[in-house]
Amino acid sequence: MSIQSFFHRFWPVKRLPRTSPCQDRVVVSLMQNTPVACVEPHYLSFSIDISVLVGGYWWEGSQKIHKGLGALRVPPINLNQKKLDQLVKALGPAYLRVGGSEADKIHYFSSDEEGSLLLTKQIWDDLHEFIQRNHLKFTFTFKYGLFKRKEHGAWQGSEIQNLLEYTHNKGYQIDVCELGNELNAYWAFHGLTSQPKAQKLAADYARFIEQIRSNLPNCRISGPGSAFWPRLGETIKPFSNITDKFLASLEHKLDIIDWHYYPFQSTRSPVRTRTATIQSVLSPDSLEDYVKYAQQLRTMRDKYQPQAMLWTGETGSAQCGGQQKISDRFASSFWWADQLGQGAVCGQSVMIRQSLIGGDYGLIDRLTLKPKPDYWMSWLWGKLMGQLVFPVTSSDKYVRVYCHRSQEKQHTDNNGAGCYTLLIINMSDKTKLIDYSGFGVPHCCYELRAKKLTAKKVFINGVRPKLKKGKLSLEDLPTLPITNEVAPYSINFWCFGD
Repeated sequence: MSIQSFFHRFWPVKRLPRTSPCQDRVVVSLMQNTPVACVEPHYLSFSIDISVLVGGYWWEGSQKIHKGLGALRVPPINLNQKKLDQLVKALGPAYLRVGGSEADKIHYFSSDEEGSLLLTKQIWDDLHEFIQRNHLKFTFTFKYGLFKRKEHGAWQGSEIQNLLEYTHNKGYQIDVCELGNELNAYWAFHGLTSQPKAQKLAADYARFIEQIRSNLPNCRISGPGSAFWPRLGETIKPFSNITDKFLASLEHKLDIIDWHYYPFQSTRSPVRTRTATIQSVLSPDSLEDYVKYAQQLRTMRDKYQPQAMLWTGETGSAQCGGQQKISDRFASSFWWADQLGQGAVCGQSVMIRQSLIGGDYGLIDRLTLKPKPDYWMSWLWGKLMGQLVFPVTSSDKYVRVYCHRSQEKQHTDNNGAGCYTLLIINMSDKTKLIDYSGFGVPHCCYELRAKKLTAKKVFINGVRPKLKKGKLSLEDLPTLPITNEVAPYSINFWCFGD
């Protein structure tokens, strides 16, 4: 008996009820069978915030905000947990980014300031052991840390030199590094007088690049990691929209141009341009800003640093830790699936999710180590969506579609027809009938659903996904035939063969 037959006989598929008898027809078309983009194998990546790593101020347990951070201090995370390793390996390959708002306040190895945030040698050692045993690549945000305007443009790397030398002597690898966290938003975190001007920041970055390349010659350099807000973009003109002038002033070459973007804000945020609600996260109009800003970054890249890759260096559902009962529920999976699709089409090579663990927007609960709905969306993406990206269209704005080479066919058939995975995101409360053409022969689908949008538990093809003995594969799930029908509020991966 095949595995599939076994599951259909002894573990019947529980098809969740379709909540609306209404059906709309949607035309989905493959525009061409040659790819328009290629993402990295580590496209879907994730972060551990520096506050969670070393024990700083974090968001969980409080609705208050303190100087741009959570109001409660948390203990350093224990990275030596078998279940955490299992969950991380299931998402790989990936980059792990360590950065965040407190990256510019931290001290390395020692400090004379009582109660200061400290990255100890033991934490650094444990972090690299975690990276190595889980086969991750590593990107790190080094401290910028100048908060007096007169000191900008004369940055000295003495404080990071000990960390660089220790890293080199230990044989640790940093694959990508950047200087400072959201340098265009220093005014928000550290006060108005702390905001660097673009030209002076470029001078500081030049010194940083020279120091990194003399100590870690194989490390790629990313910047400037500017924050973009929904509806407003980089803000505030002409005070902090510094990315264009920074890139124009920087004489050194960057390997990566990255930016940060959250499509919504949580109710913790003192300034909200688009609050995270069930209605807003399921509105197609809320998702359009990402493409606009990604195109702005691409234009700047092409003009000033044409050799550089484009990365979304930090993203999550809602600023300031995520929104309770939305960012940690099934409703969040829709924007996440859509932004992964949009980012690939827009030429983003890597998408780094804030965060792997911690906060309402974490993929994994920090206290229980239970995976959240966005974890399982990420897992399906990693198993099914390959690197090559193809253009597709939908006739319905509530049905978002994206197409990649199927992951299992990634290296065997790069140009022929078929072997596609079509991602179909139904953001409406209606069943949709899909008329598709050009994809080849359908052979199975994987449907992510929940009983309600605010559910913590999700189902893949009618069953709850769980790691068994630390592992889970697509073969462990019952497969479903493609019937041209997608359920209301569902995320679907349709697999096509030759």
